[in-house]
Amino acid sequence: SGRALKPLRSFTSQVEQVQLNNLADMRIDEDAISEFRQLSRSFNQMLERLNNAFSAQRQFTGNAAHELRTPLALMQAQLELFSAEHPDVRPETAEFLTLLREQMERLIQMTRTLLEMSNLRQVARNERIQLAPMIEEIFTDLAPLSDKLGVTLTAEGDGIMTGSDALIYRLIFNLTENAVKYNRPGGSVQVSVTQELEKLLLCVSDTGFGIPEVYQRSIFQPFFRVDKSRSREYGGAGLGLSLVWEIADLHGGSVWVEKSSEKGTTIAVELPTQQSTKP
Repeated sequence: SGRALKPLRSFTSQVEQVQLNNLADMRIDEDAISEFRQLSRSFNQMLERLNNAFSAQRQFTGNAAHELRTPLALMQAQLELFSAEHPDVRPETAEFLTLLREQMERLIQMTRTLLEMSNLRQVARNERIQLAPMIEEIFTDLAPLSDKLGVTLTAEGDGIMTGSDALIYRLIFNLTENAVKYNRPGGSVQVSVTQELEKLLLCVSDTGFGIPEVYQRSIFQPFFRVDKSRSREYGGAGLGLSLVWEIADLHGGSVWVEKSSEKGTTIAVELPTQQSTKP
């Protein structure tokens, strides 16, 4: 029975290696397992169709976001010009214009993020990155928001990796910004880095209200928001953590909710220290 099941175990082992980020490169060997030749061929054809579908989806998203940028920028410019030329409008009109500007900025930010997500695979990942100075820079950029909400930012540890400086910055920025936005007044956020031989671990911890267990995997899906009312209050579109997941995956890493309770949440990111020099 062991010899009879050996081809099935081999086939299963190859199937289990298939991931979303390797559909284009992953193929089941059709010649090595003669008993499953037709099944292997059908499985490979399915992988090819899935990869083509995901590629078409990314292409459509990128094209749509690109086409939306110009009219949105034009509308934003017209709003700003109208506001500058009519400073003495009635209070209700001023409130209406403020609402329009806020929603326009939200649409522009969402379009920019969608465009970034569609172009991720084209970004080179061969830069040497030291995380501690990057985290300090992020803290400086988030200081107006953290000061406004009374949230304290602290960092510990350091690490060096190879990757895309701009994308890793965005990953840490998004995680830290989320931790600040959805914190308690007067709370704190800690970003810690632990360096190991071939990987590093980044943890972002807050003192917020926690994420219900049922949502802890869904938060990395595009447009998902645990608290829609608070997300709208801060202009969120539910793409920040999805972009974090995409960037971590692109670098061969992973991201997950390490722990979460009513006392706060810790999100962990594991990243390899070395990357392929190919985009």
